[in-house]
Amino acid sequence: MRERALIAITDPDDPRIAEFRQIRERDLTGRQGRFIAEGTVVLRMLAQAHGAGRGIRAEKILLLQNRVGGLDELLAAFPPDIPVYVAESALLDAIAGFHLHRGVLALGLRDAALPASGLIASLPEQSLVLVGCGISNHDNIGSMFRNAAGFTADVVLLDETCCDPLYRKALRVSVGSVLSVPYDRQGSAVELLGSLADAGFAIWALSPSGAVELRDIPASTRMALVVGTEGEGLPAEVLARFQTARIAQAPGLDSLNVGTASGIALYGLAQAMGRL
Repeated sequence: MRERALIAITDPDDPRIAEFRQIRERDLTGRQGRFIAEGTVVLRMLAQAHGAGRGIRAEKILLLQNRVGGLDELLAAFPPDIPVYVAESALLDAIAGFHLHRGVLALGLRDAALPASGLIASLPEQSLVLVGCGISNHDNIGSMFRNAAGFTADVVLLDETCCDPLYRKALRVSVGSVLSVPYDRQGSAVELLGSLADAGFAIWALSPSGAVELRDIPASTRMALVVGTEGEGLPAEVLARFQTARIAQAPGLDSLNVGTASGIALYGLAQAMGRL
């Protein structure tokens, strides 16, 4: 590891680690783009994003004292001016507000990113986009980003009713993919999909009552998959304006979890496009 001074924390009220205090009840999401990265895997993704010019960077790191030795190589991936604080187990739990068995936290910052219009304009000729509408469950948002990364989606677009993917749990469930997949969250789903349609995307809205089975969707150079919240599903306006698709499943089941469904559908579209 590069020469780096580790800063011992002995007081849970130390102002230098205030952002890590009581993180279960008080998440940093929505606070000037700051977020909490939890666990070694997400910390590694943060390190990669920090050095990749994506507008994402780390501001400080807080570690369990006995985890430091095993993280030398990972810590060396961060610039040496990023402070690394360390605390014993009981103190770290008092800071976080619960037992932090991973023992790894970081404060990250996401600068203002390209809006949806800019992201769409920057896409290559062959592109795959995942669009979320009304996704309010943080586990589902995290799963969608993990699927997007795994099945070659270029961008994730979320409407204004979706929850923030920088929420700590969503970031953790995504195994850090929120930090690697470009995304934007704003506007209405119809507006987002209209912009994609204008850019030449074949848009497929996923629904249990979709008109076309997933395996029968014809390949297009540009494809967008739209998924909605569980229960209510996609708005009627979206289903009426765009092509609809379904995933074949056993009779009697209402629908698949949106995390599962988005993974299956993205896999199918990526295969159809020759990406996998």
